[in-house]
Amino acid sequence: MIYLDSSVALAHLLGETRVPPPTLWQEALVSSRLLEYEVWIRVHARGLGRSHAEEVRALLGAIALLELSPLVLARATEPFPVAVRTLDALHLAAMTFLRDRGDNLSLATYDDRLARAARALAFDVIA
Repeated sequence: MIYLDSSVALAHLLGETRVPPPTLWQEALVSSRLLEYEVWIRVHARGLGRSHAEEVRALLGAIALLELSPLVLARATEPFPVAVRTLDALHLAAMTFLRDRGDNLSLATYDDRLARAARALAFDVIA
């Protein structure tokens, strides 16, 4: 299972030069509900809400979204092995929650700080 970070989702949606291998989209993808907000906010900030709405909905529809439950949120308030930003802490807490329930995850991200923190928590990272 692959945990999808917004950096990869947005690169895909916005046609950036960094794109994951096409096989990524055939994998079981998961993220926290936070991904939905991050993607829509960035798409709207660029004035692309109308032109990209269907593509955003299709992408989000292909990803299992984990709600930010009190248990996940509680983990985000605990220390991490490296300093993390707030949204990264929420993503890492969601990943830890999934791993603790038995899911084997890798993280797909282009964010170096998030990748470093995920590796510190012993997650595989797809860059």
